[in-house]
Amino acid sequence: MKYGKFLPEHGTIGLVAPSFGCSIEPYKTAFENALRRWKRQGYHLDLGPNCYASAGIGISNTPRLCGEELMAYYLKEDNDCLISCGGGELMCEILDYMDWDQIAAAPAKWFMGYSDNTNMTYLLATICDTASIYGPCAAAFGMSRQHQAIRDAFALISGKGPGWKEVPGDDAASNSADCAADHAKGEADYAADHVKAETDYDADDVKSEVARDSETSYPTFTVSGYPKWELEGKKNEENPLASYNLTERKVLKFYDGSAKGLLQPEAFQVLSGKEIPQTTFSGRLLGGCMDCLVNLLGTRYDYTEVFQERYREDGIIWFLEACDLNAFAIRRAMWQMEHADWFRYVKGFLIGRPLGALEPMMGLDRYQAVLDVAGRKGVPVVMDVDLGHLPPAMPLVTGSYATVRVEGNGISVKMELRP
Repeated sequence: MKYGKFLPEHGTIGLVAPSFGCSIEPYKTAFENALRRWKRQGYHLDLGPNCYASAGIGISNTPRLCGEELMAYYLKEDNDCLISCGGGELMCEILDYMDWDQIAAAPAKWFMGYSDNTNMTYLLATICDTASIYGPCAAAFGMSRQHQAIRDAFALISGKGPGWKEVPGDDAASNSADCAADHAKGEADYAADHVKAETDYDADDVKSEVARDSETSYPTFTVSGYPKWELEGKKNEENPLASYNLTERKVLKFYDGSAKGLLQPEAFQVLSGKEIPQTTFSGRLLGGCMDCLVNLLGTRYDYTEVFQERYREDGIIWFLEACDLNAFAIRRAMWQMEHADWFRYVKGFLIGRPLGALEPMMGLDRYQAVLDVAGRKGVPVVMDVDLGHLPPAMPLVTGSYATVRVEGNGISVKMELRP
């Protein structure tokens, strides 16, 4: 597994729009505020030609022009990392205009995005053996007060911040005085803005969230879950810089998977919050938005079997979240992935809150939708994790070797940048 170089001090952030661009509100104003913020922090910007484009259907421009932009900006030497402008609907159509052999042969570069950007984050790992970041798109960095999840993502791509653990010979975790001051101010803003959420956060949760692993010879980044999440956002055309509207308390759901035999869905013992016992599991992180994953499954871009065999000794931790899929579509997607043998070496599942399947449908809820398959694999299944389209979301390094710890209502993911 190859990893990109971290965004250096005064480095250049490349911005591309392989899915939607930032041509309309509230994304345009939020995007431009993110650009101003990065410039104030001393970074240079390299905007692709499609960042403000809106000529495409479900993406910023024609599939050919979007593919050519992403190829050019990944291969060019005068930017240090790439952040996608946004998600969308038809990024899959640009894949025919990508030269994956050329990308695989090029020096690794961090690419960050989520949702429709699964078409890049997943294929970078499975086709090119190159890690990527399943994390926020560029406009999210423009919110007036950045949530900890957004700061976690930037700490990850820049190699700075408290989530990083220094290792001999690794200077990626060193901060300049300016960055340290900026981080301290961000922490103060977050604490003031979310003091009630932190007050509601149980001591047991905090103890589990800040857990750290033993010594390792690889750079590691640990990210933890967040106390509350957003059901209905306040970001709109009139309020484009709104921060997350955190109204819902995070409550993890858990199935321990150790029971033997083929259980019926009604027999699954789903634990909630503080009922969850201390559990640890490890493996290579792989996953993304299920809407995109099942679309890729079985195509000429499906190198999942190759990836699985390459890392069979490590095993796979699947992280999955859904956008438009309802409960039955999620269940069908899980069935399809299972019958394609994608879960052959699974060590555990991290299931995000599904945007389109929060409410039961014809008696099927979001937990049964995944457990009919995941619950039979004999591994831990953690549900309602901070992933996906109902923010905040933990940034995850697709392709990294991860150790997940869950206990009570707390979860942490320690990611080793292990080759």
